[in-house]
Amino acid sequence: MSKLVILVSGGGSNLQSILDAVATGKIQAQVAAVIADRDCYGLERARKAGVPAYLIDRKLHRSDLSEEIAKLIPFDCDLIVLAGFLSILNVKFIQKWPNKIINIHPSLLPKHGGAGMWGLKVHQSALDAGDNESGCTVHYVSEEIDGGAIIAQHAVAIAADDSAESLQQKVLHFEHQLLVAVIAKLLA
Repeated sequence: MSKLVILVSGGGSNLQSILDAVATGKIQAQVAAVIADRDCYGLERARKAGVPAYLIDRKLHRSDLSEEIAKLIPFDCDLIVLAGFLSILNVKFIQKWPNKIINIHPSLLPKHGGAGMWGLKVHQSALDAGDNESGCTVHYVSEEIDGGAIIAQHAVAIAADDSAESLQQKVLHFEHQLLVAVIAKLLA
């Protein structure tokens, strides 16, 4: 059976969609570990699902965060999924698992990606730019932040009365679906 490792930094709603898809057989895999770079609800979601959960605090491991995370990833891991993971992994880490690390980003990359573009900042950027659509992107992780090859995207219309918060909620709904579909396809 395929093995997944999920990296999180926040509430873990994308993680939950993966855990649910594994539980129902939509994703044919085992979640071998959930690793967080800060104390967050994603760790609790993992524990509730019976998945090993680890905290590698980014404040305690500023210079060796990637190395500490790598120690927790099984050698036979098939896919590493960044599901709302906010820390930047170093080049050595990325090169250790070529085309085995994917990320979900809340915009239609390459728009509104790169350093500092996360959370509500991404959605506010789309609104400030006057975009008529936004969405989400699953891409391979490369040395360039949000610059890896795009695997799949889903567009969402921006309404005239959307706020950053309402747009975030619209996009998040499709993030869950897109991420699960991509993982299932990559592991098939």
